Amino acid sequence: MSTPSTVSNPRPRIWAMGISRLRDLFVDIASEYAGRADLRVVARGFDDAMQEIDAAGGERPDVIVAGGSNAAYLKARVNVPVVAITPTGFDVMQALARARREGNSVALVTHGETPDEVKRFTAAYGIDVIFASYRSTEDAEDCVRELQERGVDAVVGPGHVTDLAERAGMGAVFLYSRTSVRSAFDTALEVAQATRAEGVRRQRLDNLLQHLRDGVVALDAQGRVEAINQRLAGVLGIDAASAAGMPLQQLAPDIASALPDADGDTLVSVRGTSYLVHRGPLAGAGHAAGTVLTFQESRAVERLDRTLRSRQRGQQFTARYKLDDLVGECPSIERVRTLVRRYAKSDATVLILGESGTGKEMVAQSMHRLSARRDFAFVAINCGAFPEALLESELFGYEEGAFTGARKGGKAGLIEAAHRGTLFLDEIAEMPLPLQSRLLRVLQEREVVRLGSTEPTRVDIRVVAATHRALTEGIEAGTFRADLYYRLNILSIALPPLRERTTDVLPLAAELLLQAAAREPRLSTRVPDLQAATRVLAQIGEPLRGYAWPGNVRELQNVIERIAVELADAEEDTGDAFTREMLDVVAPELAASSVPKKNDALTLRERSRHVEADEIRAMLAACGGDRDAACKALGISKTTLWRKLNATQ
Repeated sequence: MSTPSTVSNPRPRIWAMGISRLRDLFVDIASEYAGRADLRVVARGFDDAMQEIDAAGGERPDVIVAGGSNAAYLKARVNVPVVAITPTGFDVMQALARARREGNSVALVTHGETPDEVKRFTAAYGIDVIFASYRSTEDAEDCVRELQERGVDAVVGPGHVTDLAERAGMGAVFLYSRTSVRSAFDTALEVAQATRAEGVRRQRLDNLLQHLRDGVVALDAQGRVEAINQRLAGVLGIDAASAAGMPLQQLAPDIASALPDADGDTLVSVRGTSYLVHRGPLAGAGHAAGTVLTFQESRAVERLDRTLRSRQRGQQFTARYKLDDLVGECPSIERVRTLVRRYAKSDATVLILGESGTGKEMVAQSMHRLSARRDFAFVAINCGAFPEALLESELFGYEEGAFTGARKGGKAGLIEAAHRGTLFLDEIAEMPLPLQSRLLRVLQEREVVRLGSTEPTRVDIRVVAATHRALTEGIEAGTFRADLYYRLNILSIALPPLRERTTDVLPLAAELLLQAAAREPRLSTRVPDLQAATRVLAQIGEPLRGYAWPGNVRELQNVIERIAVELADAEEDTGDAFTREMLDVVAPELAASSVPKKNDALTLRERSRHVEADEIRAMLAACGGDRDAACKALGISKTTLWRKLNATQ
């Protein structure tokens, strides 16, 4: 069965192939199946029938119905299921009774050996019958000639045999009845439907294999390739289509010889790259019918292992930071604290904006700990740290059997794990577009559907998203959905970069140094408290405040770690202070930097104006430039729209 015919013709395509009397019987019955199948009567047999099938191309039949030697001939030569017409006991009894009226000596001729049940049937009813059989058209001619010589009056058999008998002057009774032909057609329908279902299953399996990030090959019990995805074929340098049916030993002898004899994992080198190969059973009919090999690049496994280890489930589901951990006294930080306290009382979705390293997750955790959801899970996931397929299964979960390697019993996703708590989506701008549409539905319906399932699960979650990118630019570039943006940007918090918080740099540095000292026994006596940490850093306050800190608090933390290591290794008689000369050695990048000019830094009010202007431009783009529609959607007047757009010029 070909995929194109399945798509273009939803009804099973059945060819009834026969000549003479069987063909006439097919024609009489075919109309009964018009609504259930595309049934075509083909007056061909043997080689002519094969030529007809080959000429059909993409319109080949799903199943063939034929009788006697024609069915046996086609079964052995065509790659299409063939259903042979089988006469019932009632057919045999009726045909023999009719033949008795033709003469005293009656012969029953069948293709192949006469079934034992037919012999027992005639013996039980005391019917005197000569049994004969044939295997080819030539055998049939010899068989009929021999029966004629034996004085047989009437012959019961298939169409070709009865035609020969008539030409020889004997009585002839056609063996097949309407009942047996209908039974063959019904069987053909079942076979066609099963074949099509298997074709759809195989197509889905192939599609799944092609979309897997890992290389996968399925081998039969003899080690021949049953299926291979394009990713692995590319790694091996072979053509996926031509690999089917070939032994893996012939395609990749080095890999075949390196595989373990039993199921398990092993490392294999392919063209200089190391792969972790997992060998597992390919199940079929309740037992192992082959082998499945999964190839994962070892470097990807190591990266994933580091990512998963850094996000232990216990820590991932707990908010560790509180609002007091947000160090700083400048007005912009005070404004952030005020918004965190205010937004913690709401369940509305929050979008946290800020450069990398400004503390977006700290703010999200602080908000969770102040909210009514504090006793439930805080689930954080970095949308840019996982491959798309893994991110989807991590977020939405999956049912048992949803894909190769799926855990028995399935697995709940992180959205379900955050039920009654908070789901923090860091780097939301990195989320792939297909997953954005699924997340949008979660935000709208508060329902999640696992991979491989059709049943939605209700979830009660508060979503907090964060990004260091301008989402409005992603909307214009087509990498971020505008409707998702408006679902996320209900409440918004903009975190100021460290270069705009010069008065907070030294207090932050002192707090970070105190934390580093707590982890370093050699330094804990020299920096026992925050006052001591401030005294140690007093001489380098000016260069710390004068640096632009493109990495923000994260970069400051790195510099303080270097300072802590230098202090721990320094001699005790060098004093407690960390000097400018020592800083030039530890962090030379600070020496060439200065505080940005005051008019180079945007105030919180100016940043808010830019955010508003970006939102207005995005809405104008969504409305095709129609200002009336944009104003109505935003709930503002044209005058306000014009003023806010020009405020950033």
